[in-house]
Amino acid sequence: MKYEKLFERGTIGNVNLKNRVVMTAMGVNLANSQGEATDVITKYYEERAKGGVGLIITEIARIDDEYGVGTPNQLSVTEARHIPHLERMIETIHKYGTKVFVQLHHPGRETKSQLIGGKQIVAPSPIMCKVTQEMPRELTTEECEGLVKKFIKGAVISKTAGADGVELHVAHGYLLNQFVSPYTNKRKDKYGGSFQNRMRIVSEIITGIKYMCGQDFAVSVRISAEEYVEGGLKLEDSIKIARILESYGIDAINVSCGTYESATTIIEPGTYPQGWKKHLATEIRKNVSVPVIAVNNIKDPETANQLLESEVCDFVGIARGHLADPNWVRKAKEGKSDQIRKCIGCLNCFAELNQGRHIKCTVNGALAREIEFGNMEKNGQNRTVVVVGGGPAGMQAALVLDKKGYKTVLFDEREKLGGTLNVADKAPMKGKVRAMNDGLIREVEESGVEVRINTKATVEMIKDLNPQGVFVAVGASATIPPIPGIEEKNVVIAEHILTEDVEVKGKVAVIGSGLTGLETAELVASKGHEVVLIEMQKSIGPDVNRTILADLMMRFKKYNPTIMPGHRLMTISEKGVGLLNQINSQPVQVEADTIVIALGVTPRQSTVNEFMKAFENIRIIGDADKAGCIQEAIKDGYSQAFAFTVH
Repeated sequence: MKYEKLFERGTIGNVNLKNRVVMTAMGVNLANSQGEATDVITKYYEERAKGGVGLIITEIARIDDEYGVGTPNQLSVTEARHIPHLERMIETIHKYGTKVFVQLHHPGRETKSQLIGGKQIVAPSPIMCKVTQEMPRELTTEECEGLVKKFIKGAVISKTAGADGVELHVAHGYLLNQFVSPYTNKRKDKYGGSFQNRMRIVSEIITGIKYMCGQDFAVSVRISAEEYVEGGLKLEDSIKIARILESYGIDAINVSCGTYESATTIIEPGTYPQGWKKHLATEIRKNVSVPVIAVNNIKDPETANQLLESEVCDFVGIARGHLADPNWVRKAKEGKSDQIRKCIGCLNCFAELNQGRHIKCTVNGALAREIEFGNMEKNGQNRTVVVVGGGPAGMQAALVLDKKGYKTVLFDEREKLGGTLNVADKAPMKGKVRAMNDGLIREVEESGVEVRINTKATVEMIKDLNPQGVFVAVGASATIPPIPGIEEKNVVIAEHILTEDVEVKGKVAVIGSGLTGLETAELVASKGHEVVLIEMQKSIGPDVNRTILADLMMRFKKYNPTIMPGHRLMTISEKGVGLLNQINSQPVQVEADTIVIALGVTPRQSTVNEFMKAFENIRIIGDADKAGCIQEAIKDGYSQAFAFTVH
């Protein structure tokens, strides 16, 4: 077997695990509004269990309905009525030999009053989180004692429902982490002050769980080994915490890091390398004898196996990797790691949750829709369907159509499949996008799809194939504004810079601060050019994920660029650009030798119209229908191909 260490059996307490892969907890917002496990969340977990993971740690499970709401539709273990639905979910997972821990959670100050009926949020001390920006009130001593009982009750409910163990969330700046950390705990009672007092609430919870559930009931504790905030927990503090946790009788330590105020260290953007924080788990593991689970931004089984061989941890935590591909473990075991849909670190999954929606994934169009897409109707009967365009939407549609039994012919006018992915992967630190594209291409190669690259499909060419349906995924072209000077020789589009089809000269003005504009500006600046970044809206990157934006701007600002939000492009000349200040309506002139247009894309409507006139059973997908992101393209390709039928 290729990854021997990854597929060794292991134990946590008395829980026997079939391999060393743990799907660590992620909020998914798939329970119902009462916190009961729905068929949707059950199917979501079932697909990961079926995919071979050894242990699933559920999403954050609420232990306090009054102040402890983390997401609107999270699992809850506050009342006996939650047991039957949770039991069915756990029994479903158990069918595949996968074990289940329920993660017990309270957000403390890292939530919003709107989630708890407008009441003031609570915390160990009245210290505002700089991200949620709501002042919490200090919990009374009696309330702290009540929370101990609620955590214990949550564990009892979890055990009654058949869970193999529970995990206490003492990480990421949530309530129990707030008690443990001197950064957020300034209390004067028995739950604050000294190290022993700051650990008291965790100690009482663990003791209570072991008493009520039995010593054999497994308890894992998730910690942030480094909080990465001034005055917060450091690694040396967390080593001490880990040792005392072991003395309390826990069965495993799950090592993570960060708080909401250092969020890029919790849920890393794609620019972070795999294993960047392995030193944290390594040092914790040296100081305890219980098993250590560790997340390390793992994308591929090679890295996971290496971390185990290097004794960084005893179990590898793979969270977003299981959102991207529920069969991550199975494909690794079968030697098909090149076909794993790998997480690209775009953070769209959590952006969706922050909007109150259910979790989604850029590379997996079926995520959280496993019931809907569970029974694929294989109605193709080897009838021909043509897909025009081999970008993410086209490739995904072709793969689904092939699985449905259609004879699928995929046309692409370029020499390599991928479409816009072949541009996106040229930006700085976008190797994960390249790996994603390579994986998609590999899936296509392993399928029955007939691929015709370097071939621009025409209506006549497709008619010769007598297809029963046509999917048009021809993408979009750069949006070019109709302004004076747009035809000047010093004007280029961002895509051509990323693909190195044009040469940049002198001082550069980049118009537009969407992700493409930002990445192009960073690339140009990294090559020594003076850069002016111009944005019409009042802030830079208005539609870019906040964590991605912060990470990118931190790198970009090292080149000392000029950044000009709130300025509209009015004219272009050989000497630069004329702008209009959106606040005072005053004209502004900016000198530049090269003008880069990064104002988004527009569907190739004329091409779409040609095919629409010629074919009746036609689907327009991806950017060809509506300009969007990779996630929308893949979701569109998947869902429309899934629903396709020949009348």
